[in-house]
Amino acid sequence: MITSDKNGENKTGSIENYIDEAKPKDVDYDMLLSAAGEFGPYQLFLFCSTFPFYVFGVFSYFSQLFMTEVSPNHWCWIPELHNLTEIERRTLAIPLDPEARFGYSQCKSYIANWSEILETGQMPNGSWNIQNCQYGWEFNRSEIPYPTISSEMGWVCDKNSYQATAQSIFFVGSIVGGFVIGWVADRFGRLPAATLSNMIGCVAGIISIYAQNLFQFSLCRFLMGISYDNCMMMVYLLVLEYVAPKYRSIITNLPFAIFYTLGATALPWIALACGHWKTISIVTSIPMALSLLAPFLMPESPRWLISKGRITDAVDKVLNIARVNKKEIPSNLIEHFKKSNLDQKKENNTSILILLKRPKLRKMFICICLEFMCCLAIFDALVRSIGGLEFNFFLSFTMVSFTELPSLVIVSFVIDLTGRKGMSIFAFLICFIFCTITAFISNGLPSVICAVISRFAINMCVNIGMQWAAEMLPTPVRGSGTSIVHIFSYIGTIISPYIVYLENYITWLPLVVVGCIAIIGMLLALSLPETAGKDMPQTFDEAEDLVSNRKILDIPFLRKKEISNTKSANNIF
Repeated sequence: MITSDKNGENKTGSIENYIDEAKPKDVDYDMLLSAAGEFGPYQLFLFCSTFPFYVFGVFSYFSQLFMTEVSPNHWCWIPELHNLTEIERRTLAIPLDPEARFGYSQCKSYIANWSEILETGQMPNGSWNIQNCQYGWEFNRSEIPYPTISSEMGWVCDKNSYQATAQSIFFVGSIVGGFVIGWVADRFGRLPAATLSNMIGCVAGIISIYAQNLFQFSLCRFLMGISYDNCMMMVYLLVLEYVAPKYRSIITNLPFAIFYTLGATALPWIALACGHWKTISIVTSIPMALSLLAPFLMPESPRWLISKGRITDAVDKVLNIARVNKKEIPSNLIEHFKKSNLDQKKENNTSILILLKRPKLRKMFICICLEFMCCLAIFDALVRSIGGLEFNFFLSFTMVSFTELPSLVIVSFVIDLTGRKGMSIFAFLICFIFCTITAFISNGLPSVICAVISRFAINMCVNIGMQWAAEMLPTPVRGSGTSIVHIFSYIGTIISPYIVYLENYITWLPLVVVGCIAIIGMLLALSLPETAGKDMPQTFDEAEDLVSNRKILDIPFLRKKEISNTKSANNIF
């Protein structure tokens, strides 16, 4: 059984002893959950049931990358030369440009009577006039071997910012979705919010195939953005509220390590198998309709039920946990729990404005938002920089995505020792170092290796940030609060495509900017309270106590050592 002292440190003891000594007001949800089984078959079932939602999150976020990416190696299409080979067409019709990335112009062609040229066998002459591409482009199919919406609609040259614009509008939709889905989560529950966001994503993906221009495609991506990332985060939040502090890090990070990594590493090969951007959109959106089954298979969060005053329903959920885990909760403990919660004044006003009116909580909340904004800006910029590494696009994406597994396994099992703060600071520093190195080394495999290390570090920061935010916010506003934290992160991801776009002006600038953002994130992490080994705050007052007791450096394994040393000293005297 878990109890907490005034500083929030966890202590263990006997349920039976507790019942004899405790007053009703001392019984909280974590104590009841401890009696029902902190980690057993029930929590394992919840762990496995999150699998499709993490895959849906991957599909929602990354599918657009494979729908819009074009080979950087492209040139003007000349219809009259269709009988020639690719190399012959390019050699004959495309002017050389020593300053261009591939040594020839990607946006201009010679002006000539090509029928006459073919008959006479003339070769290009530098004195020939040139013009912008008149009939579209052809692309090196060895890099992106299928049609994307960008290649079909010519989103290159003077339209090469269209991909970044569509992605930014996707994250504008995420801002709207954060407010709407977050409100649904706190008003109607975590499961309705998860189902709604996935169904929006399903519809948005299907209608995307009918887009005929940038406006229509961006509108569809706006709707898909409403779905992201609530399509997986609401289930993440639900599971987080079902486990005791001792197992929070493992049960919330391992699904990302296993399920998210599986989805992310499989997606490039799913895209290749689909062979067309419209097929990719259909294949990655229709499965999201499976979320309609979630309310029938998964339980609502007891913490959310308690925050709404539905104590009996919450007790029923915990009794079901105990039944599956083959535990028996003492009846006296249940009665004490009911009395302690019924006697407490229900926090009817669950507006996030209550949190913002308290100076300590407001400062903490702003720092959380900005810290997570830095995390996602870096993460998204690194994802979108893959195409510029001059290595196989699909293999590079798979390699970089695979870093999710080892990085999050480390987070799962080490974060409770090092703390959220200590590991975040270290990971941000590693990200800064290797982003800066990547900017100034040769492209190809060396840059991919540095990108893998940078992504490894920022993966840790992102997952720590998600868990950290949820652990700092009180239950009544945890759904809407975490949604707003994610909304701030979307501001970073709205900007990140344009950070990557800076490569068109100075090739090393994007990764240097990303490195500077990592330094900012590291400084913000220093100001936040450590939550490792502490109960999640149920009320605003408990959240404020968490902030009041924070330390600049709070390393959990050293904290326990200090407690142990103190006890030893007391025994000596």
